[in-house]
Amino acid sequence: MKKKVLFISYFWPPSGKASLHWPLDIIRHLPKDEIEPIILTIDEDTFSEKDESLLRKVDPNWVVLKSKALEPFNIYRKFIGKKKEEKLVASESMTIENKNLPHRISLWIRLNLFIPDARIGWHFTAVPKGKEFLAKNKVDAIVSIGPPHSSHLIGLRLSKAFSIPHIPVLMDPWVDIIYYKNLKRSTLTKRIDNRFEKSVLSNARQVVFVTKSTEEDYLNKYRFLKEKTNVLYWGYDEDDFKDVKVEREMRDEKIIIHAGNLFAYQNPKNLWKQLKIEINNGNKYKIRFIGTVNQLILDSIKEAGLESCAEYVGFLPYREMLKQILETDILLVCASETRHVPGKLFESLRTGNPIIAFGDNNEEVKNIIQESNAGMMFSYSENVGEFFRKYEHFSSSFQKTSSFNRKKIAEVFKKILEHC
Repeated sequence: MKKKVLFISYFWPPSGKASLHWPLDIIRHLPKDEIEPIILTIDEDTFSEKDESLLRKVDPNWVVLKSKALEPFNIYRKFIGKKKEEKLVASESMTIENKNLPHRISLWIRLNLFIPDARIGWHFTAVPKGKEFLAKNKVDAIVSIGPPHSSHLIGLRLSKAFSIPHIPVLMDPWVDIIYYKNLKRSTLTKRIDNRFEKSVLSNARQVVFVTKSTEEDYLNKYRFLKEKTNVLYWGYDEDDFKDVKVEREMRDEKIIIHAGNLFAYQNPKNLWKQLKIEINNGNKYKIRFIGTVNQLILDSIKEAGLESCAEYVGFLPYREMLKQILETDILLVCASETRHVPGKLFESLRTGNPIIAFGDNNEEVKNIIQESNAGMMFSYSENVGEFFRKYEHFSSSFQKTSSFNRKKIAEVFKKILEHC
């Protein structure tokens, strides 16, 4: 008999948010004759860029339930003086470098009144929508995807109301997510958030993390999680690479690409210094950024004398981004903390192009790169000259990287669902 599974995912096509790829592809690769997915999502994401091409991955037979997001971002735009049509930049919305009073007030409100995150407003429409469906339809499991971790609170409410096993998928840590680095949340806020986190995890039948280091961190924090945690890496979807036509043109300069949002705490200053040395020695390089880049990093690039070598293309539809990273010479990957394995690492591994990665005390990323012969990883304070002497010898092993194919990850997830 088919298992019916309710997936709660804030982000869903045509949103271009990177965090929707994992749930979308896992759902796609679950066997249709064994698992029937129902998706609970928002009616419209007004913060993220749109990528209409992702709609082709959505099976028209899936039941997709939508409810209003009740996002605060339009109010935020007005408050900080942006026009309605102006895009909000992810790498700037949580920055402490902006001393503008409206930004500082809105940041305090975001940190202390929206618990666990700015998407908590969705809770008030998603829970009734979920209850309406579950009152008439039997479901065997509920899977919530976070961030936003508000999704897990929705999953908890529905799980308890209908006695359905709940599986939260934590793509990032919850109460100490890296976005809060150097930011102050009140003692009361942190206490409430910790209570939310503990209530979700204690009720969960199984919990999924996307890094081993995050799993270890949570097992140390909550002993009751023993025997019910799983690590399923972010991975990549092999289907996405099949139809991308690669056209490697002859060029004098080497291109380095970073894909994804780049925050102030991910600034590889020593890379900029080394690139300036390489260019002064007669080598030609261009740095291309796909996604948003924090102002501090823009300033660092300018200070290093690389302004003329930097290219900022902003958001690109997913397949176009894949084409770019397949055709480049070097890929830049920046981890944000010891538990962070960047999602773009796996697509970078699949390309076979050399990777230069940065991260302090991040043994997990370092081991993945070394075991795949994909490149080198440095701490943010290390000299990176060695990479430029060796990078042409790096090319990731497809045998190793194919284990990160989401089709294989979905097979493991199916087994988790079977035991619920």
